[in-house]
Amino acid sequence: MDLKFSHIDILVKDLETACAYYARILGAEISKKFTWERGELHVTYAVLRIGRERFMLVQPFSGNLKNLLDTKGEGTIYRHCYSTPDIEAAFDELVASGVQPEDENGTVLTRESLSSPSGIRIIWLPKRFGEFSIEILEEAGLQQFISEAFPGSPI
Repeated sequence: MDLKFSHIDILVKDLETACAYYARILGAEISKKFTWERGELHVTYAVLRIGRERFMLVQPFSGNLKNLLDTKGEGTIYRHCYSTPDIEAAFDELVASGVQPEDENGTVLTRESLSSPSGIRIIWLPKRFGEFSIEILEEAGLQQFISEAFPGSPI
């Protein structure tokens, strides 16, 4: 599978406060804020960039991530995210190896249902080790999303 590391996702209680802290302390560039709602999951999030490195701060309001924040606490890194140039080939390789890709709520995905509320085609591997998950995003969609998140700034 052709994968490239993209970013990590970190839970926070207050997105604005966390963004301000990382901007002030580390000089992070902060994207515009986004909302993601599907099924039980409702979050707001922002992409932070320091040089070429990125991470996402995620403030959950409901769903499994809110439960995780309430039990594990703020600062929990719960996901590693990778990109691939061919999301359908990645999907097929996972299925061939016995792994059934899911959406962010744990619902089984089909090859035809790889879309997300952000517009990027995404798959998640089933959680194998506690609450930690792995996300695979389609590279072209990820690059478009990042360019929209940081208008006028180089990717």
